[in-house]
Amino acid sequence: MSSGGEKKNVVVIGGGVAGSVVAKTLQNEVNVSLIDQKEYYEITWASLRCMVEPEFAKRSVISHSEYLPHAKIIPSAAVDITDTDVLTKQGSRIAYDYLVVATGHTQSGAEVKTEKISQYQAEYEKIKAADSILIVGGGPTGVELAAEIVADFPAKKVTLVHRGSRLLEFIGESASKKALNWLTSKKVEVILEQSVVVNSQSDGVYRTSGGETIVADCYFLCTGTLFGSVWLKETILKDSLDSRGRVMVDSNLRIKGRNNIFAIGDITDVPELKQGYLAQEHAKVVAKNITLLIKGVEDDHKLAVYKPATKALAIVSLGRKDAVAQFPCLSIAGRVPGMIKSGDLFVGKTRKGLGLQPGV
Repeated sequence: MSSGGEKKNVVVIGGGVAGSVVAKTLQNEVNVSLIDQKEYYEITWASLRCMVEPEFAKRSVISHSEYLPHAKIIPSAAVDITDTDVLTKQGSRIAYDYLVVATGHTQSGAEVKTEKISQYQAEYEKIKAADSILIVGGGPTGVELAAEIVADFPAKKVTLVHRGSRLLEFIGESASKKALNWLTSKKVEVILEQSVVVNSQSDGVYRTSGGETIVADCYFLCTGTLFGSVWLKETILKDSLDSRGRVMVDSNLRIKGRNNIFAIGDITDVPELKQGYLAQEHAKVVAKNITLLIKGVEDDHKLAVYKPATKALAIVSLGRKDAVAQFPCLSIAGRVPGMIKSGDLFVGKTRKGLGLQPGV
């Protein structure tokens, strides 16, 4: 696709849930370059299942080359952006006509697929060997991990400590209470309004901010991560960040003040819950808008508009069969929402969306 001549160059920074969809959608029409410090895309909402079932990662950790046969994959971090190109950590300059920033949240760890799968195997062995486990953080990650462990290893003692007044503070109180009741019914000890300094433990004994002691063979830190935008402060987009480090975008998901640079996913200031399926919707809007711009559309009113999901659906898995769901007008827990998500965690659906076999 071009406006009359050679194919346009589209660079996507970040190969997560949003960036992968843009690259996949445009790879046959333009010259797509995906810059990602990992060689793979991970279906992140399946990561906690992988900790209790490492084989699951063989489906949820996907090499970029599997779904991007016609794109150029650059396994490196991006370190600078100019008006014409992106500089990678390895020193390469990648020219762009259109740029999509999709760097989500900061992450560290394995950069190669086989290494990532090995990490899950190691975490599984860690969980299997422990009699008692401490989980710090009562957001969706901490709650889902606690549920995965007690569902597969019901004899283990699991303690969850959360500094907030309730679990899952991003959804309604009713849904939060249902998650708490499910965990306590499985004998998970939940300690609210306290924190733990995990590095201060001695011989497996941890002390909370309230003076309580917790004995655990191992711990998992499930607190939030920072937006992956710090590096943008050294680029031409330094003035495009709000006070929280989010990238400010317009209704077309272009970075404000930029005609050919977009931002999608968790990194944006779109006023909605940060959910994977919403990031995928961002990606579809941006792919459509880049296509329109390449075709020569000059009237902004003809571009696709993204409408924030002010009443987003949220489903938190509770093991392999149950879940708690927050719908716009009510919350439910148990097998019904579990049937929607908890069995396969949307892995087959996500793989199919990338043009891959769901069950492989």
